[in-house]
Amino acid sequence: MENMITLTIDDRQVTVPKGTTILKAARSIGIEIPTLCHYELKGQGVENRPGSCRVCVVEVEGKSNLAASCATNVSEGMVVRTNSLRVIMARRTVVDLMLSDHPADCLICPQSGNCELQKLANDLGLRDITYSGEQSKNKVEISPAIIRDENKCIMCRRCETVCNSLQTVGALTAVNRGFGAVVSTSFRMNLEDTSCVMCGQCVQACPVGALSEVNNTRQVMSAIANPRKKVIVQTAPAVRVALGEEFGMEPGSRVTGKMVTALKKMGFDYVFDTDFAADLTIMEEGTEMLDRIARFMKGDKSVKLPIMTSCCPGWVNFFETNYPDMLDIPSTAKSPMQMFGAIAKNYWAEKMGIKREDLVVVSIMPCVAKKYECQRDEFKVDGNPDVDYSLTTRELADMVKLLGVKFEDLPDSDFDKPLGESTGAAVIFGATGGVIEAATRTAYEIFTKKELGKVEFTELRGLEGVREATVDFDGTPIHIGIAHGLGNARKLLDKVRAGEAQFHAIEIMACPGGCVGGAGQPYHHGDFSKVEKRLQAIYEEDREKPIRKSHENPYIQQLYKEFLGEPCGEKAHHLLHTHYFDKSEKKFGI
Repeated sequence: MENMITLTIDDRQVTVPKGTTILKAARSIGIEIPTLCHYELKGQGVENRPGSCRVCVVEVEGKSNLAASCATNVSEGMVVRTNSLRVIMARRTVVDLMLSDHPADCLICPQSGNCELQKLANDLGLRDITYSGEQSKNKVEISPAIIRDENKCIMCRRCETVCNSLQTVGALTAVNRGFGAVVSTSFRMNLEDTSCVMCGQCVQACPVGALSEVNNTRQVMSAIANPRKKVIVQTAPAVRVALGEEFGMEPGSRVTGKMVTALKKMGFDYVFDTDFAADLTIMEEGTEMLDRIARFMKGDKSVKLPIMTSCCPGWVNFFETNYPDMLDIPSTAKSPMQMFGAIAKNYWAEKMGIKREDLVVVSIMPCVAKKYECQRDEFKVDGNPDVDYSLTTRELADMVKLLGVKFEDLPDSDFDKPLGESTGAAVIFGATGGVIEAATRTAYEIFTKKELGKVEFTELRGLEGVREATVDFDGTPIHIGIAHGLGNARKLLDKVRAGEAQFHAIEIMACPGGCVGGAGQPYHHGDFSKVEKRLQAIYEEDREKPIRKSHENPYIQQLYKEFLGEPCGEKAHHLLHTHYFDKSEKKFGI
């Protein structure tokens, strides 16, 4: 057939499209070739294939040198050996050389158990280090969210690819040559001083321990053990559809009840749900959206549209750094995590008779950037943060494992009330398109004063990087834009900035797939099908909820009646809204 190539790999014939690499051709027939620098996030247009680590080398008949299978395309009649003695010895030598100057602190390395270099060495049967190399003495940096240990960098450049190609952030780059070569930042600056947005996708991509999230489990356990503190926890919607993977369960397994039981066993005084605050966010963000649209339709030239969602801290950091001319366009509503903290420490604590300084609020998030968000000064009162600590899904899994329980056998428990009651609209916050769909469910009914016949706006769903849809508000067309992944966000915003696209509202999430693909989730190692299964589980949970519209949550209604007053009113605005800052100097490393 035209544009098809037939070749032989390990005595097996295979036909693949022209332009296919040897690596992909082998994998198409179940032959696994080990890789290290190769990284592909399927469906997101991202592939790192420099062929630099040489772990994936194979023998090609007629060629004197071994070929990097991830960077070599097939040709007609090619004969390939992936497991000859020459190939195996070459791979062993390559990995042996990598180990010669790699830090040997595996016992305390954050990547231990998930380290691809460690697994590769084990698979190749390396039991000692043949070559004794000079140990690197590079930079070790701890930022508010990410730990960067250049000594462990193996120059695979996967982090650089996701930072520059997937996210278009441009914070990481290769520096130096030879022994001193590492992926670092321009002028070896600290991450905080660069264009880094703390999205953490570099952490998700790193095969070793060169990049990891700041671990806060010790502080959280110390707080739980302190009898003078009341420690409460909130859990994000995306966590419940991914946590099970850390215990051998299938991706997309819904473990909400087991997760609650585990958290109670850990000693948290109350287990609440960020979904409650997601419903609250819809009340504030949705009201703000409707107000802007109504004023715009009346001819108010001062109205800034499109209104953009503000739930994702990586996205907030991104527009503060790259689009300072658009700081008055995003919604001023805080993220659900921060809204929860504000309500917990100003409303719930007062009802419970707990002093603010004695209440510790912990969040479980699929996100690395949340660690940075909870440390922002605008989310503190006299230096006391609304959310004290944010843990990733992986950190929660580590704490559960300390309990010594079989997670999959735990019984289900319910969240505590009142801050644990939520709707299906809140659950879908974890999916790309979910925030704007949740807002649409409420905004439609408030705008039209009619009840929705069907609450699912499937036109807002999908995994295309940039999506557009028009929702009919009973005769009024509302134009909506959606993007996930900051590279896609840049494409969408550049069109808006240039006047080439007109929207009433835009939702943007920093991570591929939305929060379900967050950097703090179980490592997917480039297998995006895991993210897709988490996405499906989010919508399943929504469908099973008895209430599926945020404004119908009785505990949200009670909160406004008892404490907040009207949505976007004076008190609500003071507690639940924020402002943004021009950080464009970071873009240029000034």
